[in-house]
Amino acid sequence: MSTPSLFDSLARRTFLKNSAMGLGSIALADMLRGEDGNPGLNEHGGVIRKLHYKPKVKRVIFLFMAGGPSHVDLFDPKPLLNEMDGKKIPPHLLKDHQSFALIRGLPALKGSPYEFPKHGESGTIISELMPNLSEVADELTVIRSMKTTTNVHDPGVNMMNCGSVLFGRPTMGAWLSYGLGSENKDLPNYIVLTSGPTKGSQPLLQSFWGNGFLESKHQGVPFLKGPEPVLYLNNPDGISSKRRRDQLDLMKWMNKRHHEEVNDPEILSRIASYEMAYRMQSSVPELTDLKKESPKTLEAYGANPSTSSFANNCLLARRLIERDVRFVQLYDRGWDSHTDIEKQHVRQCRGVDRPIAALIKDLKQRGLLDDTLVIWGGEFGRTPVAQVSGKTYGRDHHPHGFTMWMAGGGLKPGLTYGATDEFGYHVSEDVVHVRDLHATVLHLLGIDHHQFKYKFKGLDLGLTGVEPSRVVKELLA
Repeated sequence: MSTPSLFDSLARRTFLKNSAMGLGSIALADMLRGEDGNPGLNEHGGVIRKLHYKPKVKRVIFLFMAGGPSHVDLFDPKPLLNEMDGKKIPPHLLKDHQSFALIRGLPALKGSPYEFPKHGESGTIISELMPNLSEVADELTVIRSMKTTTNVHDPGVNMMNCGSVLFGRPTMGAWLSYGLGSENKDLPNYIVLTSGPTKGSQPLLQSFWGNGFLESKHQGVPFLKGPEPVLYLNNPDGISSKRRRDQLDLMKWMNKRHHEEVNDPEILSRIASYEMAYRMQSSVPELTDLKKESPKTLEAYGANPSTSSFANNCLLARRLIERDVRFVQLYDRGWDSHTDIEKQHVRQCRGVDRPIAALIKDLKQRGLLDDTLVIWGGEFGRTPVAQVSGKTYGRDHHPHGFTMWMAGGGLKPGLTYGATDEFGYHVSEDVVHVRDLHATVLHLLGIDHHQFKYKFKGLDLGLTGVEPSRVVKELLA
């Protein structure tokens, strides 16, 4: 029997490699094939061909207060906490739970210095720090019983975005892009806008809007400050639009040839990214030109086209939603108030209160709030105890009970749901874990979180993870 030649060995390796990839592609195509035999992508390019429920909303705006806003200073007043201000926290509250992030020992309780009037026909309670938001109180669905898994910033943001404290998981926006596809071929399906002080604030990691194990085309695209919101949006001097088109056509041809050889789906994502970038050269400048808005609208938001701000980002979010961008996430840094919380939270509320109220009014006036979901919150709340004593006191991270709110289609407006204990420490009624929030958001978009999974390393993974989660039906209209 003759010994196999080197050529035969290489040929066998090539055959096995190509066969494996070919069979994998066949299996993938079969998984994505619908009952009627057509390829399993919907008309917008998403993998969910038929929604599990009738959707109440189509798009999401997530107003993310990065660092953690204080629920006991904004939405959840505690008279007993004020009465016991300065006294040591009852030890029984500290049993069987994760320790403070930075506080050591037995800290003192700290009440809130703010008034909490009721607003609207619903009587929704909102702190005096947010007078403009109070004007749309009847549009809000307030959840006072939120709970998360960690008191550490980066894993906490991951949990709120990805349903897991682990890095490398897809974010909510990436999941929606993957499942539902895009209704606007000239803009990314998932856009990120940032604001707030960078000095002294927690950094915003790229993983916070990442695609995880999904194709890279589903990751969030951050828009930058300044005249060029996307890097390299404009062609270099001497490069015409036609020449750029010729370059892209050549790269597309080479990438397609490469894909035919190795069958790597990421190559197709690369082609799609190049094509999207080319189309964005026309769509983005028009989109981000806030000077096209009326003086009345700019005044309502407190926006200034010549500067960068959270107000500008709220107005831009509305413009993105008008153009059917699926998921827009606004990060506002500066809410991590370990010291001087009275100064810092006043500053933060002053920056976000007016534009958020204007955004909700604007969406409603334009008929967009009916099929748009607005979410407000951070990665966790802040402790009802003081970190550092005296006038410069702050509050530590608090994952055991905090507040978020939503507004938009499919919700019961004016509802306040759940409760924390008399100190604002633990959830005492109707706990809503972050995973439950995710399940509810997916439900509003017409998706059953139990069925929306992606097989990765032998596990069926989804936004709500593998642990129990529920749709909070009490929030739904």
